[in-house]
Amino acid sequence: MATSASLLAAVTRGGVREIPLAHLALAFIPVAILLGIQARWSLGLGKSSLAAARMTLQLLLVGYVLVGIFEAHTPWIVLATLSVMIVAAGWIAMRSVGEGVDGRRFGQAVLAIAVAGLPTLTLVTQGVLGVEPWFSPRDWITLGSMIFANSMNTVSLAAERFRSETTAGRSYADARRTAMNASLIPLTNSMLAVGIVSLPGMMTGQVLAGASPLLAARYQIMVMAMLFGAGGIAAAIYLWLQRPREGALGITAEDAGNAEAADATNLC
Repeated sequence: MATSASLLAAVTRGGVREIPLAHLALAFIPVAILLGIQARWSLGLGKSSLAAARMTLQLLLVGYVLVGIFEAHTPWIVLATLSVMIVAAGWIAMRSVGEGVDGRRFGQAVLAIAVAGLPTLTLVTQGVLGVEPWFSPRDWITLGSMIFANSMNTVSLAAERFRSETTAGRSYADARRTAMNASLIPLTNSMLAVGIVSLPGMMTGQVLAGASPLLAARYQIMVMAMLFGAGGIAAAIYLWLQRPREGALGITAEDAGNAEAADATNLC
C-alpha cells in the first residue's frame, strides 16, 4: 500500500461527488418526516429541531475553519488545535458524570485522553501512514478528532460506571473491573459488527469516492485498531488515577471506610 500524504487527499484523488445545496436539502426529508411524527404524537419538537439545526450550522462552520487550518504550514497550529480538542473532550466526558464538572476528575480525564491519544496518533501518522510533511494538518486533526472523540466516550462510560459501583459500596478493584468492561462494550461490538452488520464511515467514504474496497479496508482496519487501543488505554488510565490514596499511617480511604462500617456493625 502506497504511503499517503493525507487521508483526505487520497479520497479526493478518487473523485468526490460534489453535493449542490439544493440536493443536500433532500437529505432532510426523513428528518422532516420524523419531526412530523413527533408533532403528531405530542412529543415536542424543541430538542430534535435544535439538534438538527445545530448539527448543520456546526458542520458548515467547522468546514470553513478547517479550510484555514489545513492550509497552515506550521506545526503550532496543529498543536493548538489538538490541545483545544483534548481539553474539550475531557470536559464533555466529565459533564455527564455526577452534578457539574469536578475539577480534579476533569484534569484526570484530560490527562487520560492525552496520554492515550497522542502517542497513538503519532504512531499512526508517522509509522503507519508516513505523512509528509510530518505535521500534516489534514492527517493529524482528522485522525486526532476520531481518537479523542472515541476516548472521550470510553472515559465517560468508565467514569459513570465507576462512580455508580463505588457509590453502591463496591471495592476499588471490583468497581474498576466492572467500569473497564462497560467502557469497552461499544468498541467491542463495533469490531464484531464491522464488515457484517455495518460498513464504517472511513471505508464507506473512500468506496463512494472511488477507492478500491481492498485499500479502504486497510484504512478501516487501521482506524478500528487505533480507536480500540487508544479508547481502552484512556479508560484504563482514568480508572488507575481513581485508585485509593494512602493516608499518613498507610491506610487507604477504602480501608478506613471498611473499618468504619465494621465498627458500626459491632455497635449494633
